[in-house]
Amino acid sequence: MVDKKTLSERDICSKYITPALIQAGWDSQKQMLEEVSFTDGKIYVRGKLTARGARKRADYILYFKPNIPVAIIEAKDNTFSVRAGIQQALDYARILDIPCVFSSNGDGFLFHDRTATGADIETELSLDAFPSPQQLWEKYKKFKGITTPDAEKIASQDYYFDGSGRRPRYYQQVAINRTVEAIANNQPRILLVMATGTGKTYTAYQVVYRLWKAGVKKRILFLADRTALIDQAQKGDFKHFRDKMTIVRNRMVDKSYEVYLALYQGLTGSEEEKNIYRQFSPGFFDLIVIDECHRGSAKEDSAWHEILNYFHKATHIGLTATPRETSEISNTEYFGDPIYTYSLKQGIDDGFLAPYRVIRVGLNVDYEGWRPEDGKTDKDGNAVEDRIYNIKDYDKNLVIDERTATVAKKVSEFLKGYDRYAKSIVFCVDINHAERMRSCLSNENADLVAINYKYIMQITGDNDEGKRELYNFTDPESQFPVIVTTSELLTTGIDAQTCKVIVLDANIASMTKFKQIIGRGTRINEEYGKMFFTILDFRNATDLFADKDFDGDPIRVKPVSEETDLAGIIDEEEKDETPILDEITGDEIIVEKPLIRYPDTENPSLANEPRHKVYVNGVDVSVLVSRELYFDQHGKPITSSLKDHTRKIIKGSYVSLDDFINKWNSADQKAAIIEELQQQGVMVEALYEAVNKDIDLFDLICYVAYDKPPLTRKERANNVKKRDFFTRYGDQARQVLEKLLDKYADEGVEDIESLDVLKVKPFTDFGSPVEIIGSFGSKKRYLQSIHELEYELYKTG
Repeated sequence: MVDKKTLSERDICSKYITPALIQAGWDSQKQMLEEVSFTDGKIYVRGKLTARGARKRADYILYFKPNIPVAIIEAKDNTFSVRAGIQQALDYARILDIPCVFSSNGDGFLFHDRTATGADIETELSLDAFPSPQQLWEKYKKFKGITTPDAEKIASQDYYFDGSGRRPRYYQQVAINRTVEAIANNQPRILLVMATGTGKTYTAYQVVYRLWKAGVKKRILFLADRTALIDQAQKGDFKHFRDKMTIVRNRMVDKSYEVYLALYQGLTGSEEEKNIYRQFSPGFFDLIVIDECHRGSAKEDSAWHEILNYFHKATHIGLTATPRETSEISNTEYFGDPIYTYSLKQGIDDGFLAPYRVIRVGLNVDYEGWRPEDGKTDKDGNAVEDRIYNIKDYDKNLVIDERTATVAKKVSEFLKGYDRYAKSIVFCVDINHAERMRSCLSNENADLVAINYKYIMQITGDNDEGKRELYNFTDPESQFPVIVTTSELLTTGIDAQTCKVIVLDANIASMTKFKQIIGRGTRINEEYGKMFFTILDFRNATDLFADKDFDGDPIRVKPVSEETDLAGIIDEEEKDETPILDEITGDEIIVEKPLIRYPDTENPSLANEPRHKVYVNGVDVSVLVSRELYFDQHGKPITSSLKDHTRKIIKGSYVSLDDFINKWNSADQKAAIIEELQQQGVMVEALYEAVNKDIDLFDLICYVAYDKPPLTRKERANNVKKRDFFTRYGDQARQVLEKLLDKYADEGVEDIESLDVLKVKPFTDFGSPVEIIGSFGSKKRYLQSIHELEYELYKTG
């Protein structure tokens, strides 16, 4: 009889848990997923280097139907109790919105019923008593408040599958299911809050498809305020509706379709025109989806609100990344509280959104203000009003040529040290500022502009040539434009997958707008090396991190003490700078203002009137300090150096040098310690760059955390060769160990621990891996020899 306590966790799953599920009626092909990774693992950044942390992984998720999960199981090997996995399983069940939670060690199951309220909330079950799919579906319905046959039909409606294997991410699945279930329970207004870039349109499509397929919502209207958003929906996720879908254009209505995509501006018209939406009867639409609903649908006098009031019989679903709550505007007052929120911070924590660094550059005229000297005149010869001007005035009321030139110089300086072909967006105060910034950037990058003048482009609402280049800027395969200057146009409605640098030289007081702008950089494109992005902040806009409305716990951003040279900031970071462990998530964020308008102009009659500005030059503008901000895995700012931060992590696990050495020497696999440290936030590659690439992690940690002088790998290998370690082995085994020692000196300890090393030269000269291991007597003796070799390497440590 097999001793369960000798079996691995995987053996427990395959020999006991899976058979118990199949016996209970679960289909192993359609209803069971094992070892399900439901996050991508957060991205750690050091300089230009990146690494992903561990993914969140469930041992089993059980589905009544695809993407409708009803149970989660956490497995443990039999040395643990049946209850050992329940807390982790409960945490995952909360994240995944699953009602039935199980833990098992192969002896039976502990069942935690999230629908229960009494003493039966947790019960032990034998292996042959696991609930059937129908039994857990009944629990799910209770958990979701599904009480009627009609509601059950809607809630169990299949997802759309296009055959590509694409599945919703876990948070999309939760959002889709909650929305469909809320509508099944006759909720008339629904609000979904999902960070920019997390796939709101795909989520909306699955909701619409399931409701349409179930026959409960036969005519659907998808509303947005940007042509780009409508086009993306039509050509992207909604394309599967094919001939059943139309875009309302040129105020023409064809009532023969089932799915309508429309700009709200295209439905309402001007005062002189009849509102086109009134050509539809008030009961024509069953469902209206309002994309970016924070942009006005909650205002009593807004056009969207007017449309929604007219189609009041339809179900209204609001989608937004940034819900607005002010004295005049309230999304929750109209839609109610969000039925699901997936934040910017959570997206970065999960590894679905790109983390970012912030470099704040303080100019003297910004920090100290500027007061014109006696008799100072502007460029037209007019006297400049005598007062103190500050950052709120620059480029709005007062233009200082030298300030614009200095910002362009610092941006170019950064790119020259980082990547001159990194796609970058420079956000300016208005169109005039964007024009001047483009010119200054061109002067700073004359060599590349001479190669292709489209290296730098102004993309603003009034610039047709620039707008024609918008597609090329967002296309990962198109090299030009590289740098674009804008005011409002690029804050929303674009999918800039490879945008690596965002420059803030505009005053941003709105949290909504701040999140929208950040969202331009949060998309990940691993194929093109876009894993993170950088914000260059010239206006203290990132003070908004301290706002209570910023995702996650309130953050008070404090500048680090190091003064930095932007040209070398990335290289310095890789050598010995503070680590960046960004934890903020986000996707597609939309700005508050219309596309083609001057900023801060609320009166339509003034939209085309340039504001009066004073233009001056001859002002001393210099950089007071460049400060780089980093955030740890909890989203808190780090103000220490890379070495200090690493020392803190190491000493949190190993109080003394002896503790670390004992752990290192006793570990069967040094690679396991390396992986553990990386998951705790130690950026190994960055430390190598900062200290010495020729030492291994053992010496790196001893030096950084405990100030012990390091030895190089070659020095350690030579120390072993000086001793008589190899004489105890036979001739071939000795030669293999000598080659392994050379391998260590060249590449490190991880390589010699893997049996795969025996499959490459020079080891293949000794025979096959089986033959090589045979020269040691057995696999156990071979592994023991490797362990002894490692002990010799570090015995002087």
